[in-house]
Amino acid sequence: MKRFILISGLVLGLVLALWTSAQSSGFKVIVNSGNSTASLSTKDVSNLLLKKKTRWDDSGTEVRPIDLDSASAVREAFSEAVHGRSVSSIKNYWQRQIFSGREVPPAEVRSDSEVINFVRNTPGAIGYVSSDARLDGVKEIRLVN
Repeated sequence: MKRFILISGLVLGLVLALWTSAQSSGFKVIVNSGNSTASLSTKDVSNLLLKKKTRWDDSGTEVRPIDLDSASAVREAFSEAVHGRSVSSIKNYWQRQIFSGREVPPAEVRSDSEVINFVRNTPGAIGYVSSDARLDGVKEIRLVN
């Protein structure tokens, strides 16, 4: 019985640790509050952040993406979930774009508040923040597949 309780406690602890980790590395995709878009596919979000799509369908406004710093756990979660690639793979993509003279990567900022500030003050902006960030003056986009 003691062994069962010990194993149950360990399993419960592991499950809680994994759940907490997943919650802390989650993200929300946000846009400027003037954007009428309510939802996007992960492919569309990837294309917008990778500058493969440069105008919003509804308004024709230029897309202005912003990234979190490459060391951010939120960026890693976003890259894996949306691009299906690691941050280092996305960095390699941008190096190829720069070298070929096609495009430069979005600006990188260090915090959720900097992303929110940029998106709030920039028409056409899109970014992502941690799942627990307070979204003052921006709009969250629902991701669909």
